[in-house]
Amino acid sequence: MPGATLDALLRRDRIIILASLAAMTLLAWAYLLSLGDMMAAGEKPMEAMDGMPGMDMSGMPGMPEAMLTPHAWSPRETLLVFAMWSVMMVGMMLPSAAPMILLYARVGRHAMSQGAPFAATGVFGSGYVAAWFVFSLVATIGQWLLERALLLTPMLESVSGLFSGMLLLFAGLYQWTQLKHACLSKCRAPLAFIQSEGGFRREPWGAFRMGLRHGLYCVGCCWPLMALLFVGGVMNILWIAALAIFVLVEKIIPGGQRLSQVAGAILVAAGAWLTIHGLT
Repeated sequence: MPGATLDALLRRDRIIILASLAAMTLLAWAYLLSLGDMMAAGEKPMEAMDGMPGMDMSGMPGMPEAMLTPHAWSPRETLLVFAMWSVMMVGMMLPSAAPMILLYARVGRHAMSQGAPFAATGVFGSGYVAAWFVFSLVATIGQWLLERALLLTPMLESVSGLFSGMLLLFAGLYQWTQLKHACLSKCRAPLAFIQSEGGFRREPWGAFRMGLRHGLYCVGCCWPLMALLFVGGVMNILWIAALAIFVLVEKIIPGGQRLSQVAGAILVAAGAWLTIHGLT
């Protein structure tokens, strides 16, 4: 295939993939913003999500939110919470995966132009998203446990300064660990990730597993930051956006590793302050 034709196909594929990623991200944020609008209108998160579980406030006038009694989640309510977390993770994490997905698409198009079979880019992307769906399941269980422990308000934010401080401390210290550094390096350097995997996988199952492994590296890099949603509010749109922007920036800009450590120091300082005040 002539070089000019291949370049044109690669540009077309790049535009299509970027448009698809942008559409998925925008749809996810539209869903989150709709929930935020409903909450701004005075609805509780469980009402806004048409049945999402929360604290049972009936028959308890004047009782502080932290002391409200949680009710048992139904299967439908559990599914709604899982869906909320899954959509949120797509909106927050998909933009930072764009460089890796575009690289896979470029190699795939080049291979197919030479007559070699190659799994579709969507298969690789599905593996990446699947890793965050696993995280969403864990986050759903975590939300249930925190509600059982009466550590969340009906708006899904921490009621305890001590608990918030400990989460901030943990997330900040994690920014300085070797595990964080190793996972972030895989997310920041797609080629290094591919080399560590022994090259691209051409068959669908291999492509899915490669996408899944890349997603798991990103989960390993970012899950403590995602846990901070319980500090600022799982339904706090500005807090969600701030975390999403930081995750994107630390993965794509030069010096992202150093930025990650600086942020860690700030989180430790904030966590120490909240912890001290929570103990007093």
